Amino acid sequence: MYTFVVRDENSTVYAEVAKILIATGQWKRLKRDNPRFNLMLGERNRLPFGRLGHEPGLVQMVNYYRGADKLCRKASLVKLIKTNSELSDTCTWFPESFVIYPTNEKTPVTRPRNGLQELINSSRTDEREEFTISFNQKKESGEGNVWIAKSSSGAKGEGILISSDATELLDFIDNQGQVHVIQKYLENPLLLEPGHRKFDIRSWVLVDPQYNIYLYREGVLRTSSEPYNDSNFQDMTSHLTNHCIQKEHSKNYGRYEEGNEMFFEEFNKYLDQSFNINLENTILWQIKEIIRSCLICIEPSISTKYLPYQSFQLFGFDFMVDKDLKVWLIEVNGAPACAQKLYAELCKGIVDLAISSVFPLSETKQKPTEDTIFIKL
Repeated sequence: MYTFVVRDENSTVYAEVAKILIATGQWKRLKRDNPRFNLMLGERNRLPFGRLGHEPGLVQMVNYYRGADKLCRKASLVKLIKTNSELSDTCTWFPESFVIYPTNEKTPVTRPRNGLQELINSSRTDEREEFTISFNQKKESGEGNVWIAKSSSGAKGEGILISSDATELLDFIDNQGQVHVIQKYLENPLLLEPGHRKFDIRSWVLVDPQYNIYLYREGVLRTSSEPYNDSNFQDMTSHLTNHCIQKEHSKNYGRYEEGNEMFFEEFNKYLDQSFNINLENTILWQIKEIIRSCLICIEPSISTKYLPYQSFQLFGFDFMVDKDLKVWLIEVNGAPACAQKLYAELCKGIVDLAISSVFPLSETKQKPTEDTIFIKL
């Protein structure tokens, strides 16, 4: 009999994982503060990493990798891509981005006077001067010059401004009072018809305790309810596909797709009928390469192979596609939710691939996840 504790009552993914574990008959749930557990399903911002792996006679595992915020915080992701040689030399799939700290006379920020090296060494380096230079260069050359400011730790569409006015963007960040990323807005997105609508793609990625990387076979397009309008960037329902914004502010929510979600099978049919192309050969191969690049580059700093405890983690990678079918990474979520109809299969995959690989069930109880559910990258 194995034991687990749950320290995150709000996670729908790990609530389902807990149900699956109990249903095996070989896992028992303990009170959250019991230290004698095999598995902790914790809240990623409050994990006692330093205390894990020190209970005599117990193998312990936790559902997050320490340090994975290098990918999952927007400002940290920008810094990682700019300073990691494996990414900076080859990355063509991330929009031009700058880390901006709110500042006033009382809270000055460090400028990257010494270029890249100072960005590497400093934990708090502001790039507003670099942004302003890039903005003015694009303005002079007549390039598209729309940008989006996003809170580094924001979620559900909060702390966002889309604008072609550099001063407005910087003032917005200063007034928000928290670190933001200013990122080049994708002005030529691939749009869905009918409706001439934006979408993004959520892909779920599982990293197991041996740092094998698995892409869940299913993905979802989160769609807008309103036509894309490049003359009005204040209309968030036209530009942001976040469920919270669409559901709360769009009168057309659910008009085109139930819950504003289109799954890969339907998307593949759409691509075939509209463009005579295949999802796997045009878009998914790019998604796989981006995921692999991001996770491999941080493996040396977060792997638990030589630590007294083990980790696994489910990531949500968010992408956009432009009209030339080029895939762009937008952000990475370290605690992603899941489309309702996918919970059972996705969570069973987490149990089979990540948890049961360390805590095997008896042969009569364990039925391994089919290879087709997750694709090993």
